Amino acid sequence: MNWTLEQTRPTTDALIYFFFTLLLGLLSHWFIKRQKRIWAINKLPGPRGLPIIGNALEMALESKELFEKLNSFGDYGDISKIWLGNQPVVFISGAQATEAVLSSSRLLEKNFAYYFLHPWLGAGLLTSSGQKWHSRRKLLTPAFHFKILEDFVEVFNAESLKMVAKLRARADGEPFNAFPYVTRCTLDIICETAMGTSINAQDDEGDNTYVNAIYKIGYMTQQRVANAWQHSDLLYWLSGYAKERDSVIKITHDFSLKTIRERRKLFQERTEKSGQEKEEESNGPKKRLAFLDLLLEYSKKGEANLSDEDIREEVDTFMFEGHDTTTAAINWSLFLLGLHPEVQSKVHEELDSVFGDSDRPVTTEDLRNLKYLENCIKEALRIFPSVPFFGREVREDIVIGDFHIPADTSVTILTYRLHRDPKYFQNPEVFDPDRFLPENSRDRHPFAYVPFSAGPRNCIGQKFAMMEEKVILSHVLRNFRVESQETRGQVEVLGELILRPAKGNHLKLYPRSKRPSETLS
Repeated sequence: MNWTLEQTRPTTDALIYFFFTLLLGLLSHWFIKRQKRIWAINKLPGPRGLPIIGNALEMALESKELFEKLNSFGDYGDISKIWLGNQPVVFISGAQATEAVLSSSRLLEKNFAYYFLHPWLGAGLLTSSGQKWHSRRKLLTPAFHFKILEDFVEVFNAESLKMVAKLRARADGEPFNAFPYVTRCTLDIICETAMGTSINAQDDEGDNTYVNAIYKIGYMTQQRVANAWQHSDLLYWLSGYAKERDSVIKITHDFSLKTIRERRKLFQERTEKSGQEKEEESNGPKKRLAFLDLLLEYSKKGEANLSDEDIREEVDTFMFEGHDTTTAAINWSLFLLGLHPEVQSKVHEELDSVFGDSDRPVTTEDLRNLKYLENCIKEALRIFPSVPFFGREVREDIVIGDFHIPADTSVTILTYRLHRDPKYFQNPEVFDPDRFLPENSRDRHPFAYVPFSAGPRNCIGQKFAMMEEKVILSHVLRNFRVESQETRGQVEVLGELILRPAKGNHLKLYPRSKRPSETLS
C-alpha cells in the first residue's frame, strides 16, 4: 500500500501537537512549582533583593563585614531569608525554630555551603549524608567512648605542660599574642591523638605550613559561599581560585596520606607478630591507640572496608573539627577570664582546692571536679561559639513556626545570634558563668544553646573537646594570672568557618606562685 504525503500529514501534525502540549504542560508545571516556592520564601521577613541576583551583591563582603551582615538578619525575627541568585537561604536565630531543624531525623543533609568543603574533607562524617553518614556515624561512635578518651588525657597533660613552659618566658606583664601558643599546643595534641604522630609544632615557633593551609582553606571556603558567582565550578576554575585552593589542599592531603600509609604499615607489622610477642605486649603497659589506629582496626575486623582515602576523609575531618574549634574556644576563654578578674579568682580558688600547690598532671577525676571552670568554658562558647553557623538542606516541604519552608531550600542556624536571645540569656553580652549552674539552666530551652550543634548530627567529639579545653586551661591558670590587653569592643571578631579574633589574643601573664617545676632548668 502506498501512502501519500496528504495521508501522513495528519499523523505528523498530531505527534507535533502532542509533544508541544506535553512540553507546554511540563513547563507550566515547572513554572507553577517555582512560583509557589518563590511565594512561600518571600512570605518570610528579610531584606528586599534585586531581580535575578537577589541579595548577592550585598553579600559580597570580606569576612568581618560578612559575619556582621549574616547576624544582622536576626533583626528580622527568629526566621528570615535572603536570595543568593535563585538560591533561597533561610536564617534561623530562635530556639524553637532551631529545635525544629536540628532535632529532625529527616533534615540530616548539610546545606550547599558544605559542598565547598568536599575537595578538602571529601565525604567524611561532617559533609556526608544518607546511608554513608549513618554507617560512618555508627562506625565512629565507639572511638569517642569515655574509656578511650581517658587515654588521651596523658597527651593533653604533656602538651599543656610544654606550653606552660613556653609561656613562662612571657609571664612578665608585657602584652603578647597568646593565640599561636594555643594553636601549636592543640595542633600537637590533635596530631598525636588523631594520627599517632608527633610534629612538635610547639618546638617550631615559626609559621606552621599545615596550620596556615587550614586557615587559607577556611577563608577561601567562606568567600566562595558568600559570593554567588563563585558557586559555579566552571567559573571558580576559570577565575584561578580552584588552582589556588587545590594547591593549599594538597598540603593537608599529602601530610595525612603519608601518615596513614606509615601507620597502616606499622599496624600490619604489629598484627603479624608471633603469639609470644603478642602475649608479652598484653602483659606490658597498654598501648594508647590514636583515632587513626582505631579506624585501621575497625577496617581489619571487617566492620568497614576503608581505603586510605576513606580514612583520610575522617582523619582530616577530625583534624579540622578537633583543632581549630578547640584553639578558638581556649583563646576566647582566656580572653574573657582576662577581662573579668573576679571570675578568674573563682577559677583559681577551685583549682587550688583540687590541686593545692601540686604540679601533678590532671586526672579524669579532677576534670569531674572542675565544675566552675567548665561553666566558664560553656559561657565563653555561648558568647563566642567556635562554629558560628550550622547549615542544613531541606529536601521536602516543612513548616517551622508560622512559615512554610519549601523543598530545596538552604537553612542556616545563626549560632552567634541564637546564643544572644534575651528570652533565655538576660543581659546576653555579659560574661556570667553562673548561667550554667543547674538551678539557672534547668528550665532553659534545650536548643537555646548549641555550641556543638544538637540532635542526630551533633558533634561526635564534644566530650573530647571539653576534656582537652579543661586540661589546657587548668594548667595555664594554675600557673598564671591572666589579663586581657584589649576590651570586647576593641577585638575584631572574624567569623569564617571558625569564630576567632582576627588579630590574635593579646594577653598579659603574671606568675601566680613559685612552683617546683619552675626551678627545673
